[in-house]
Amino acid sequence: MNEWFDMAEQMKTWMRQAGETQIRRLQKPMEMKSKTSDIDLVTEVDVWTEQFLIQQIKTAYPAHQILTEETGNYANDSDYEWVIDPIDGTVNYAHGFPLFSISVALKYKQEPVVGLVYLPMLDEMYEAIKGNGAYLNGKRIHVSDTKKLSQAVIATGFPYDKATDPLNNVNYFSGVIVNIGGIRRTGSAAIDLCQVAAGRFDGYWEFKLNAWDVEAGLLIVQEAGGKTKRIQQKKGTFVLVGNEVIFHELDRLLNEIEPIEQ
Repeated sequence: MNEWFDMAEQMKTWMRQAGETQIRRLQKPMEMKSKTSDIDLVTEVDVWTEQFLIQQIKTAYPAHQILTEETGNYANDSDYEWVIDPIDGTVNYAHGFPLFSISVALKYKQEPVVGLVYLPMLDEMYEAIKGNGAYLNGKRIHVSDTKKLSQAVIATGFPYDKATDPLNNVNYFSGVIVNIGGIRRTGSAAIDLCQVAAGRFDGYWEFKLNAWDVEAGLLIVQEAGGKTKRIQQKKGTFVLVGNEVIFHELDRLLNEIEPIEQ
């Protein structure tokens, strides 16, 4: 386990270095391309960040496996695998909106053991090591104690193909918003998960996510005392998180609106 702490500290240094470059590049024109739709973007800074982190890992831990958003899987014969989202919230970043994050998880024998999410513009580093709690900039964090859904602040998001696929979360959004205290949409699943872990949001749900979006954040929520659900569906991953009470209430409400594919 001590080696998990060492690897986490090393990765935090690399993430901060990458974040400094992301902030500098935010002020300059950048190349960007569309992937699956006009709003599914990748910038040259996404690519640079990913390659920077991959190179650091390959140099320090050449046997480790790596799974990344932009360039895919670097397979190897190792029990360790890094899961990287170089910029979660690329649309925000491309528009100069300062809510974006770097998300990195480390898995050991397919189980997440380290979760790190860094928000460069806020200089917030969320971290969790399995069995050792969750922290924000070195201070312990815990999920909220909100007991009523009608008082809860809930986050969600929408898929890039929301205009063409009926599984676009709009029906769930419409049914949830009238039953809660407030709704938030940051544009970054990793940020949403961390806000639940820190007790700023009371719950969060979203469809069609990928491993690099949630692997780190889910561990952080769990280590902050939160409840989590993750379902691998035909069209990606469904995630639901919250404190003990809000998790169950939100789960019930979502399935009343329309049963969620298991």
